Amino acid sequence: MSDDHENNPEAEADIHFKPVVQLAPVVINTLEDDEEEIFAIRAKLFRFDSVADPAEWKERGVGDIRMLKHKELPRIRLVMRRDKVLKICCNHFLTKAMKLKSHASSDRAFVWTTLADFADEEPKQELFAIRFRDSDGARKFREKFEELQASLTDVNFTKTEDKEEKENQKPAEDTTTDDVSKKLDKLTVGAHGDS
Repeated sequence: MSDDHENNPEAEADIHFKPVVQLAPVVINTLEDDEEEIFAIRAKLFRFDSVADPAEWKERGVGDIRMLKHKELPRIRLVMRRDKVLKICCNHFLTKAMKLKSHASSDRAFVWTTLADFADEEPKQELFAIRFRDSDGARKFREKFEELQASLTDVNFTKTEDKEEKENQKPAEDTTTDDVSKKLDKLTVGAHGDS
């Protein structure tokens, strides 16, 4: 049997290498701790590059597009990371102003515009197109997109409570036109340089 093993170069050898350096596990903060995933589906994302000559659609990435709902604040974020490298290729809030339109030539693709996409770390207006494997996946995405969009309210996204703002504001003084005219009478106009 040992002769067969030596003569067959394709036979598997049980080789084990011990690492030279032991690395401790690193915790990576994805900034998604305060959010819960509501929906996820695999898709291919494109962005319209209007700067290129001629303007064209460029592939942004393939991966799972996810809808994340914040646990405290009433906001929903669309996030997509590229497969394997996990680089963010779509990162923006869902707003009522967004219009999800069917792509002209396909029943499994949609187009929408966002005013501030943060995938490149700086907010930038983007025109996105997304294509799904089949029309059923596209239908599910559209239904969830519109359902979550309808659930949004027109609120400020900061954590400041209206109650706190009201407590910090001073009550307005009741002033009448007589009070204003008396104050105007007290004002004097002096020559330049007078105090």
